[in-house]
Parts: sequence; C-alpha cells; structure tokens
Amino acid sequence: MARRYPHIEPVHADFIARQKLFFVATAAVGGLVNLSPKGMDSLRVLDEKRIIWLNVTGSGNETAAHVAENPRMTLMFCAFEGKPLILRLYGEARAIHPRDPDWQTLLDHFPPLPGARQIFELTVDMVQSSCGMAVPLFDYVEDREALNDWAQRKGPAGIEQYWREKNVTSLDGMPTGIGDK
Repeated sequence: MARRYPHIEPVHADFIARQKLFFVATAAVGGLVNLSPKGMDSLRVLDEKRIIWLNVTGSGNETAAHVAENPRMTLMFCAFEGKPLILRLYGEARAIHPRDPDWQTLLDHFPPLPGARQIFELTVDMVQSSCGMAVPLFDYVEDREALNDWAQRKGPAGIEQYWREKNVTSLDGMPTGIGDK
C-alpha cells in the first residue's frame, strides 16, 4: 500500500541510486502534460530534499518550458528487478542552464555527457512509495550509446544549432530558455 514521507529517506536514496531508468512528469497551465523517460548516469540525490538530474539534448525540450511557467515536477522510479516498488518524488523544480552561475558546480556531480543542456534541481515536498506489484520484471542489458554518439558527431557548434532549430520552444510554443543570454 502507498505510504507518504516528508523527505527522501536513506532507503529511498539507495533505491534511486540503483535505478537505470526514471520518468519525469511536468505540465504547463492549460498545456500538454509531458512524461519523459530518462537514463544514463544522469541523476544525483544531494540530500533528503534535493535531487538534480542532467538533461541532455533531445528531440524536444518540454520540461524546461513547463518548469519556467509552472515549477511542479514529479519523478517516478520503478523496481524492474527484485522486490516490487514504485517511488514518486513530488516537488518544485528549476532549470539551470550553462550560462547560470551554479551550472559548473552542479555539473561536477556528473560524468561528462555530450549535449548536456540543462540541470534540473527538484526540491522535494513529498515522497510516496507504492507496491509496484503490477510492474513487470525486466533484465537490464546496457545503456544505449546512440544519443552520445550523435552528440559527439554534431560537436558543440552543431548541438547549439540543433537547439536553435528544435529546442527553443515547446510543443505548445512556450519558450524553453535555451540559448537565452
């Protein structure tokens, strides 16, 4: 059954650290709801109330646009092996861009990932665990390297051009803040 917690407990942080996949949900006021799967070595629990995750270049940039208008964010983790569990973190997020003063300090928490475009910092208001008994068991094989390979081939100038073409506005036409000075 579901339980609520005011912050990330050590057992939650251990569970999060073992996950290879997590999901991010955001929504703009009156706009589309966005739900994105995230992988790679891109998430860190900083303390019982703060999580950061490194967002790499993708086909869209919905999360950044949504958070700029409405900072609510939910992260969800599922146990795909071992004991069943679903863990959700609810809170308010902010996007940190390479131009922001705390970018480098937060970026130092991650291995280098080509195409890094934002770091999202989530301040956790509530943690909820639930059974997860309907989540299927899966075997992890490996991370996909296709996105890293693509970003490496593009290079920094190519990535910035891609941002200008594909990542400046959301599907709803809202600004994402990428490329702003």
